[in-house]
Amino acid sequence: MISALIPAHNEAERIGLTIAALRQIPQVTEILVVDDGSTDSTSRQAENAGADIVFRQQWQGKGDALNTALALAQGHILLLLDADLGATATEARLLLEPVLQDTADMTIATFPTLPGRGGGMGLVVRLARWGIRALTGHCMQAPLSGQRAVRREVVEACGGFATGWGVEVALTVRALRLGYRVQEVPTRMSHRVTGRDLAAVCHRGKQFISVARTLYHLAIEREHKHE
Repeated sequence: MISALIPAHNEAERIGLTIAALRQIPQVTEILVVDDGSTDSTSRQAENAGADIVFRQQWQGKGDALNTALALAQGHILLLLDADLGATATEARLLLEPVLQDTADMTIATFPTLPGRGGGMGLVVRLARWGIRALTGHCMQAPLSGQRAVRREVVEACGGFATGWGVEVALTVRALRLGYRVQEVPTRMSHRVTGRDLAAVCHRGKQFISVARTLYHLAIEREHKHE
């Protein structure tokens, strides 16, 4: 059984398209949306689009929303997707193939680089890429990609999902440390790109701090295991 886990915050405009696209992937048997404190009609749009479970909670952040979804999911394979993928969510089928064929335990989507869209070489991405390489020896093209297919046992062995914006970095580092096979998969997915206004700059600053904090804690984890 394959469960799609979608954390969502104020994604009323695109969540319906994302769910409709997932319905075109026959292997996906369950779609769960956790509405993480939305102030718009995200929940209603998800229900109207046919999500199997829509759970509403006060805002707690992406990691906590994923942990809520994990507790509700029945699948032995988890498809982690952002709510704003829209029609490009059909590309998630590419993430499932290596896991279903047992050539990977976790796959991570890479996105095409589009001129003028940004997102590829920002400070946060470079920090995450450097940190993963320093802690595991692996170089990841898309260290912050939230689009993943992963065996449930991997997530559970990693202690669930970390909190804050470091959730993807923590999952990657812990999975690699445990010896699981992690593979990046090229896709044509796309989602909303963070803008360049003051609010967006502040958001990226908070994300940078959160990723840095996550990497610090992961480094401490390694030192404790070596003691």
